[in-house]
Amino acid sequence: MEAETKRAGLLAMFLIIGLRMAILLMWLFSALASQVLEDKLETFDNHIIGFFETIATSSLDVMYTLVTEIGSVWFLSSVSVIVVLLLWFKAKDKWTTLFFIIAIGGNGALTWLLKQIYERGRPSINEAIDAIGFSFPSGHSMGSFVFYGFLIYLIIKSTHKSAIKTALSIILSVLVLLIGTSRIYLGAHFPSDIVAGYLAGTIWLTLCVLALEWVQWQHRSKLPFVHALRKLFLTQYGALIHHHKLDEPSIKNRE
Repeated sequence: MEAETKRAGLLAMFLIIGLRMAILLMWLFSALASQVLEDKLETFDNHIIGFFETIATSSLDVMYTLVTEIGSVWFLSSVSVIVVLLLWFKAKDKWTTLFFIIAIGGNGALTWLLKQIYERGRPSINEAIDAIGFSFPSGHSMGSFVFYGFLIYLIIKSTHKSAIKTALSIILSVLVLLIGTSRIYLGAHFPSDIVAGYLAGTIWLTLCVLALEWVQWQHRSKLPFVHALRKLFLTQYGALIHHHKLDEPSIKNRE
């Protein structure tokens, strides 16, 4: 029971930090979107686009064309099916399977909705690299952040050695960054689209992971969450009172 109360405390801290971070990122996304609507990020976008134009080579053309496909809808959808099958049949984790589907499916719906709201045109139209439709936020950066971010979450929670977890997490994080920069390099998005995609992806992924952790607690724990927190509080508070009472005689003796 003591272990459950400690886990409840960790979960409460995780939920509080996660929700606060999500609220902060929502504010940042809103601020960025308002700047985009008012055309105040043109200088920022042009500087970064100009930088990528200066480093353009035939080798980078090939590399970024391949990288951008790793963040495409067809690729992420195909690999998501494999992940769902592994989670359901091998890991036998129905809740993680469900929330992975919600994360990926909900991300697609949210991306479409945001694009319809802001209706920002693209720097260039190129169907060969999936550069059609509205530009803000970037579907590639948002989708890759949610998909690969969820994989990082699963890796961190796995039983693999710390070195393996760290290595895989770094590789996937770099891949997400490369996918985002590929969209700028190939002229499919403005840099501010990419930043917005990362912000929106982080918000959605955070909410999905928080909901998953909450549901898993409710499903696995025999002790209600509120009761566990109350017990943890009383235990910690009682220990402080007991320690204070023990200190009182020594304080009085010194007086």
